[in-house]
Amino acid sequence: MELLDILKIATAVLALAIAIIGHEIMHGWVAYMYGDTTAKNAGRLSINPISHVDLVGTIIVPVSMYFLPMLFGADSGFLFGWAKPVPINTATVIRKGGYNAAMQVDLAGIVYNFTMAAFASIAVVAMSQPTTTDSVYYIFAYLSLFQLLIINVVLGVFNLLPVPQFDGAHFLMHLALKYKINAVAEFFYKNERYGVIIMLIIIMTPIKEYVLFLPVQTILGLLLS
Repeated sequence: MELLDILKIATAVLALAIAIIGHEIMHGWVAYMYGDTTAKNAGRLSINPISHVDLVGTIIVPVSMYFLPMLFGADSGFLFGWAKPVPINTATVIRKGGYNAAMQVDLAGIVYNFTMAAFASIAVVAMSQPTTTDSVYYIFAYLSLFQLLIINVVLGVFNLLPVPQFDGAHFLMHLALKYKINAVAEFFYKNERYGVIIMLIIIMTPIKEYVLFLPVQTILGLLLS
């Protein structure tokens, strides 16, 4: 394995950690702003990655998605994953701030991801693409920012999808409850157990070309234009 390959893997892992851990912390932080101390009391507002690791979402899924294509002779895949969900007492949030507060909590991680992607894109556009004559430190910095851009956009788009258990569905559920459309809220609530299965189906089938890759490429094109 060449040095460049090692740098690509290292920067991808670093960017994924920053994206998913920050995403979860933001959920807990916004909930804390509305009086819910659940995440804080559980030590989940910490940047310590150990407290956020999920066996499936943080280790198994990212490793599988990155290395499995290589076993079939293809290029390495893209990294995607999730951290252990931050515990939130939604009832407290709603009691203190109403359903609007709950929707802010739902969108907090997505806003974080797109904000990180925007800042990373500014840096990437400002930097020159590295060459073999550049230092390892410069190449590492460029690759880190580039991976940070891509992974945050992918994570933001994924969580916007109205798949039960993910942020987009939580937002729609609280929006439905706000306007007393209880059937919609009940649908998302009852099907939360199937959320990860649905997401894995999307990842492993051609559906991802339309619901994931197309919006990701569109957003990346706008940020890098």
